Amino acid sequence: MLRVNKLKGKITEKGFTVATISAKIGMAPSTFHRKLAKNTFSLEEAEAISRTLELSHEEAIDIFFAA
Repeated sequence: MLRVNKLKGKITEKGFTVATISAKIGMAPSTFHRKLAKNTFSLEEAEAISRTLELSHEEAIDIFFAA
């Protein structure tokens, strides 16, 4: 399950907004918000977000694949 608050925190920590991060990964902000709300990021999208935010492997696992 996606840890939405952690992801939002990392976005803010890195100086981005949802609009800027979604643009950097080629997604409409409305789609990004919908995927946040429904926890429906694909593996490829999670990888793109992780690369853009420069998340470590452990951080990405903790955010996108929390138990």
